[in-house]
Amino acid sequence: MTTEQLVRAAQSGDDEAFFLLVSGEKERLYRIAFAYLRSESDALEALQEATCRAYAKLRKLKEPQYFHTWLIRILIHYCIDEQKRMSKASSLPIEASPNKDPHATLDDRLELEAAIERLNPQQQHIIILKYYHDMTLTEIARLLKKPEGTIKTWLNKALTQLRAHIGREGGGDFVQPNFLGRKA
Repeated sequence: MTTEQLVRAAQSGDDEAFFLLVSGEKERLYRIAFAYLRSESDALEALQEATCRAYAKLRKLKEPQYFHTWLIRILIHYCIDEQKRMSKASSLPIEASPNKDPHATLDDRLELEAAIERLNPQQQHIIILKYYHDMTLTEIARLLKKPEGTIKTWLNKALTQLRAHIGREGGGDFVQPNFLGRKA
């Protein structure tokens, strides 16, 4: 079954269809939640809460082909609310991807994370989604409900600021345009 067919079935009360939709995304959702909350238990709780919220509001989803984007948006909103609740709204915590770059040192990673934390929340979102979760600019635009051109502008500004922060602090390798090993 396609995603759209599974969503329609789930909206009609088929719990197995909903389970199939969510189980296909659970690893990706966990990584996103962990990147925001930096705790395994908090990430698992966020995943559970986002799943419950999605199940409760599934009938309101008008465009079934965007189910996964909609589910990620629910998760991100929950994570942001949870950060505020934990009085950490001033900066988004960043966690390195599970597949760490073997060439980057711990100091470089810490320096990069500190620089990312200095970005505004909007720019942090873009960096997290683009480089830590390998989302395309189109996916990010759809997720954040913004034009793709706006996402490109935000990404370029964020990368410029990161290069400036890291360059001022002497962090050589990350100053390159593909500092995370990928092209912007």
